[in-house]
Amino acid sequence: MELSSNKIKEYTKRLMLSKMRILCNNGFYGLLLMHMKYGLDAECGTAYTDGKVIRFDPKFLDELNDDELDFIMMHEILHVALQHCFRGRELEKELYNIACDIVVNSNILLSNNMDTRTITLRSDGEAMHLAPNGKEGYEYTAEEVYNMLQKNLGMNNAKLQSNGKTKNTTNIIDNHTKWQQIEKNEELEELWISRLDEVSKTIEIRDSIINRETMPAFAQRRLKELKNAQTDWREILIDFLQEEVVDYSFMPPDRRFDDCPFFLPDFNDKDIKPENILFMIDTSASMKDDMVTAAYSEVKGAIEQFNGKLIGMLGFFDAVVIEPVPFENEEEFEMIKAIGGGGTNFQIIFNYVKEYMTDNLPVSIIILTDGYAPFPKESEAMGIPVIWLLNNEKVNPSWGKVARIKCLEDN
Repeated sequence: MELSSNKIKEYTKRLMLSKMRILCNNGFYGLLLMHMKYGLDAECGTAYTDGKVIRFDPKFLDELNDDELDFIMMHEILHVALQHCFRGRELEKELYNIACDIVVNSNILLSNNMDTRTITLRSDGEAMHLAPNGKEGYEYTAEEVYNMLQKNLGMNNAKLQSNGKTKNTTNIIDNHTKWQQIEKNEELEELWISRLDEVSKTIEIRDSIINRETMPAFAQRRLKELKNAQTDWREILIDFLQEEVVDYSFMPPDRRFDDCPFFLPDFNDKDIKPENILFMIDTSASMKDDMVTAAYSEVKGAIEQFNGKLIGMLGFFDAVVIEPVPFENEEEFEMIKAIGGGGTNFQIIFNYVKEYMTDNLPVSIIILTDGYAPFPKESEAMGIPVIWLLNNEKVNPSWGKVARIKCLEDN
């Protein structure tokens, strides 16, 4: 399809005006859209994004009025902000696409005071926004909605969307096929985490000036929630746990965690729980808030990946050890608060284990730290496997297993 220069100018103007409207009416989305490039693709049928460019089929663009165009623009950028297009490759494609759209549309609806006209296309009716349980999709991640949809596979399709106003309950208003073609790009994923953080800070400053809260609910949650775990524990922890748990497969288990490469074995024996893992988080003065948050993320990710089967203890240390607190599920873990702020001493961890835990030694010790302190001798670990989970590339422990994560400040 060959377009005249005048037609291209017309499309360019429409997209620019749409960005301006969204910037005025929904500033958070508008600022995110400023990071995107835009293009035309006569083969895509509707619209799509690959995390870098939002493209429209010219025919589809012609069919949209201004309100509908604004909805599609917000729809696409929210797929990027929530990183839907970067994940879900191991999930059933159609169900994952539906789940992503339910979450996105519901968040847009919430940002527009639950006015369903703002998520309605004349050609398709009101867009999907309810989870299979009848609650709004903004309450869940795409993976949570996906799991609900899987459980409802045997139900009539009409039950997937209970409002009864959508012409086609499994209608996808944009094209997600390009997502499968996106190569793994950690830099791009981290870039969007950084952009989301920057835009959130900008909106927070503006809100404080106008004395009004305009931050979208999904952004508030994403900033308050822990970042997703980054570590590939499949290759790390299995060496420590295989003597305790022998019946497992390496199929990725179901995960709520949006967005992370944190794979652990999927245990087939439902009665077996990996137990007695000691997590110690460095809360010394050199560990900034983002670093401690990233460390928390890894522990929470471990709990999620073991589907509630992981039982352990979480403690903190700087120059002294804060007594580790046992946890058996995510709720108990989230009640444990960080304490610290002094210097760093790794030796005290092993001293504590010797003094207080000899009757029930940990299966493994995982130390989440920046590593800026003298490392004790390996013999101090008393044969207990140790993982040093570091937030930089500079420190290289002389013993134990080493894994590394990135913090937001490193992006």
